[in-house]
Amino acid sequence: MTIGVLAVQGDVREHLRTLARLGVKGRPVRRPDHLAGLDGIILPGGESTAMWRLMTATGLADAVRRAILAGLPAFGTCAGMILLARQITNWPETFLGVLDVAVERNATGRQVDSFEALVTANGLGELPAVFIRAPAVREIGPGVRALGRLGDEPVLVKQGPLLAASFHPELTGDTRVHELFIQMCRKGEPWQHA
Repeated sequence: MTIGVLAVQGDVREHLRTLARLGVKGRPVRRPDHLAGLDGIILPGGESTAMWRLMTATGLADAVRRAILAGLPAFGTCAGMILLARQITNWPETFLGVLDVAVERNATGRQVDSFEALVTANGLGELPAVFIRAPAVREIGPGVRALGRLGDEPVLVKQGPLLAASFHPELTGDTRVHELFIQMCRKGEPWQHA
């Protein structure tokens, strides 16, 4: 199994380290041809507009969208959730638009407002979570399940082969969210690189 990590900006190394700890081969994805042969892709935390500009400049934006629409499982954390969302409530642009949620960028405030908390997740128990300028899920489409919550707020959502967290599981020692994504990749239908 090989899982790609979008490697244009953000928490790339942390995700690759977590995959290695779980015995899964990770591959940095910098160009469209790096998508070939992947069983899944992680869109890491970082700065969503910078990531999108770099993805667009390299042709990755269209290639990643096509791969996801063709069935490639994807897991977005923080900025990755924003990239996947169908709507960003406080930004005029939509990025990949493949996950049926509306999110608000930087809903938890600035970098100095970052915090750690325990998230209650279906089937996973309590998870340590790091929130850094985290997005908030403001609306969930009918095909989306909220798997994890912080209080009443959904912070971990799943729609078919798509998983998204508003927090950074790669910054804790807990691998359960990555393990869930790996299971999703194993259950996924084969997809063809276009």
